[in-house]
Amino acid sequence: MFKGGYHPKAFLTRKRNVKRGLDVRSKIIAALERGSLDAKTISKRTGVKYSSILYHLHLLEAEKIAMKERRTRFWKLTGTGQRRLTECG
Repeated sequence: MFKGGYHPKAFLTRKRNVKRGLDVRSKIIAALERGSLDAKTISKRTGVKYSSILYHLHLLEAEKIAMKERRTRFWKLTGTGQRRLTECG
């Protein structure tokens, strides 16, 4: 999956990073790397409850890793969320 088991952008600066949260956020980011999706579709693809997906999407939004597209219910990664730490010099 990812180095250390978690996507590098799953780590938050404003919240405590616990294993379950890192797992869910890594799944969300991996799903969004393939393209914009709504929360319901992310929930179905990852096997995580819809309410948990929304909670973590809002955390990712606060960290400017993901954002909701204007006038739609679709979420996408921001430029920050698309870059992996391995791509950084």
